[in-house]
Amino acid sequence: QVQPVESGGGFVQTGASLKLSCAASQRTFRLYDVAWFRQVPGTERRIVGRLTFNDLSLYYGSAEGRFTISRDNAENTVVLRMNNLKPEDTAIYYCAAGRHSFTADMSAASAYEYWGQGTQVTVSS
Repeated sequence: QVQPVESGGGFVQTGASLKLSCAASQRTFRLYDVAWFRQVPGTERRIVGRLTFNDLSLYYGSAEGRFTISRDNAENTVVLRMNNLKPEDTAIYYCAAGRHSFTADMSAASAYEYWGQGTQVTVSS
């Protein structure tokens, strides 16, 4: 069992960069797939990208080419770096951890057992 905690959200202008961190105190965190989702109130939570237990990164939708996800095992964190931010990136960003499955859809929120509380990212135009 792990408890992810997000940090790094904030208010930025269009074109800016921002780094979000997802930390967990449990050393087993490095064994989990970790995904970043985002949600605008009133809409469903959507995946931004994920990092598998063996450090394969995948990105979805408009995040591809602008966002990168990496793991820092020394700090026991997973970092989401967002570049060239746009107003449509405004959302609450959630970090989620789940045990890897070769049969489940790991892009689905239901694949992740452990969730952080979320951090707000607001991009002004």
